[in-house]
Amino acid sequence: MDRSRGRLADPALIIVGGAMTVFAAVAIVWWLSDTPLGVDSAVYRAGGFAVVHGESPYSPLLALPGWAPELPFTYPPFAALLFTSLTALPSQLSWGLLTLAAAPSLYCAVRPFADRAHLPLLLIGAFALQPVWQTIGLGQVNLVLMAAVVADIFLLRGSRWSGITIGIVAAVKLIPLIFIVHLLVVRRTADAARALTAFLCASAFAAAVLPSDSVRYWTSAIFNDHFAEMKGWVGNQSWQGFVARTVPEGRPATVVILVFAVVCSVVAIWLVHRLHRAGDDRAALLVTAGCSLLISPISWTHHWVWVVPALALLAARGHRGVVVAVAVLFTGWTVAVVPGGGGAERDWNLTEAIIGNAYLTVALVGGLVCLSRSRCITTYTAEDKVKTYIS
Repeated sequence: MDRSRGRLADPALIIVGGAMTVFAAVAIVWWLSDTPLGVDSAVYRAGGFAVVHGESPYSPLLALPGWAPELPFTYPPFAALLFTSLTALPSQLSWGLLTLAAAPSLYCAVRPFADRAHLPLLLIGAFALQPVWQTIGLGQVNLVLMAAVVADIFLLRGSRWSGITIGIVAAVKLIPLIFIVHLLVVRRTADAARALTAFLCASAFAAAVLPSDSVRYWTSAIFNDHFAEMKGWVGNQSWQGFVARTVPEGRPATVVILVFAVVCSVVAIWLVHRLHRAGDDRAALLVTAGCSLLISPISWTHHWVWVVPALALLAARGHRGVVVAVAVLFTGWTVAVVPGGGGAERDWNLTEAIIGNAYLTVALVGGLVCLSRSRCITTYTAEDKVKTYIS
């Protein structure tokens, strides 16, 4: 009886429940007052509406609410099919539905990386980080996808279902495909095969239901003009964003991008292999996630939700000063204080360039630290081993 009450009073779960209550109340109030909320969830919903009404989600979205900017639907056809479920709700309530999943997803993604004592504070602090609050405000699915990957890597490890979740989320957003490579590097070959099969099956199902849209996506819509135009914006914290802000367009920029992508991928694979052999699968997963953010053509600031489990792991290992410093950088001020938009990034001075590329810089420095300090890779105590959800 007492144990049951203790579990119900878990501070971390109380925080999750409180956050869900707040988000639900906000969604209802915003719906009743007809207040705009959730730009990206509105795009998801409009893409689903296009499918329901026999239109292409890759044409101008007719179901976007009047307050939403005319953004394109940039996700694979399988995602468009999933988002048809949002069409039964008004825009603000569809935002609420997605956002209700944010807090439990954050909990599930952070718990394997955090000490139980630190978990409540980490959850509260996470809502002050730009990747988290921006994901919630936009109605994005980043936290849900991250939780799905973490659950697949740790919770489902050793089961016959392992890999399937990664394959499905990769069919929603393509970037999680990198975690199939991660599974191969850590010698989970069967899991990688299931992940690839799940991705191909989901994509094939979408192709069967939406044949013309699938052809359009994989041949042209995947190379979205919106991404090309926005690549140099400060909100894109990938390496390609950095290059677009600093290197003239043309062959030199392409060479810099390709060389970095190859070097980053090779180094990440080596680090993941070393970390896995040392028994540190938590750090190995974060290396893969960091590599995905660096080499992706677009890594919007809200994509950087992986900073939360990274901070949790640093806190668990006693690096509290680093945790505070990195957390301060990720509150969003670095993007806000520098000139942005309309090509203003190309006129940055050195100080603005350092501040405006802070997220990218943190990931690069973290990788270099792992490379230069062999004890970060090879020396761990038994308590440092990967925690499971049921520990």
